[in-house]
Amino acid sequence: MRKLLEEKLGRFEMLEKQLVDQELLANPARLSAVAREHGALAKLVTKYRRLKELNTQIVDAMELLEGSDLEMRELAETELPKLKTQREGYWNELLEMTVGGEDANRTRCVMEIRAGTGGDEAALFARDLYEMYRRYAESRGWKVEILYMNPTELGGFKEIVLGLEGEGVYRRLQYESGGHRVQRVPETEAKGRIHTSAATVAVMAEPEDVEIDIKSDDYRRDIFLASGPGGQHVNKTASAVRLTHYETGIVVSCQDEKSQHKNMAKALRVLKTRLYEARQKEENTRRAEERRSKIGSGDRSQRIRTYNFPENRVTDHRINLTLYKLDNILTGNLDPVIEALMEYERQEQRAAFGTIE
Repeated sequence: MRKLLEEKLGRFEMLEKQLVDQELLANPARLSAVAREHGALAKLVTKYRRLKELNTQIVDAMELLEGSDLEMRELAETELPKLKTQREGYWNELLEMTVGGEDANRTRCVMEIRAGTGGDEAALFARDLYEMYRRYAESRGWKVEILYMNPTELGGFKEIVLGLEGEGVYRRLQYESGGHRVQRVPETEAKGRIHTSAATVAVMAEPEDVEIDIKSDDYRRDIFLASGPGGQHVNKTASAVRLTHYETGIVVSCQDEKSQHKNMAKALRVLKTRLYEARQKEENTRRAEERRSKIGSGDRSQRIRTYNFPENRVTDHRINLTLYKLDNILTGNLDPVIEALMEYERQEQRAAFGTIE
């Protein structure tokens, strides 16, 4: 915990120095990114600095208790309980602010939803998940942008990639990463048999431009004719963009915009996000106990939740949570599930870090 807080403090102080750098002030785009990250860290750092001040005051007061000055000893005896109470309050607030990991306060993330086993039914389930998350985002006032989609003839999605932005967006949506399973009677099933199909969801914190620097010679750019159902405009112009990152082999495609320039910008956003995720996974491997011991690693192959339509049931397997209001949850009322996951991690974090004493 203290290591994380010190890292955040160090990052904040580095950003403070950058904000008065003349070279940065001449670059509005980078200045905006640095200012945004600086603002996101400010609340946590302010509390941590106050906590450190209280620690110093407590140490000083305890030294006075050992001194020979009777008046100063009495003053220390009076002040010490107040200082410790204040310190405990700040410690609890910092614990709360760090629930969800070091990226919890990110205001932008990328969500990838992919159909898994189950053919057309899996693609339709992927669409249902997209609609659920879109409605949830709208209910919280978040901005949602489609970065890439690969639709099917029946109206489902083989894959859809979203960019989301808003207060608390990554803190809440990160718990959705993993395998999602649906049990229901497909519309195409004449005999009324229940089928099981799946989709995977990956939620990745979107880094600021100053954190992931990609140069044009770091990747190969391919331009090609976009393709899509219905023979619409997407087939007529070479506007689709595919980026292949040389070092990691990560491939990103975008074809949803008519403009090649806009598709390029979206593809770069997704590429930067995937590179940031890869870097974070390396960090998490070195600190394997950090999240794996809590609510799962978030691995995309991990089955985290089952949606059972005949029983109107949702079960989150990580915390053994079962709710019989699937219809309500699919309309975007995800808070009962997400709040339960956050509370579970909150309790685990408190047990791990304990009190400040």
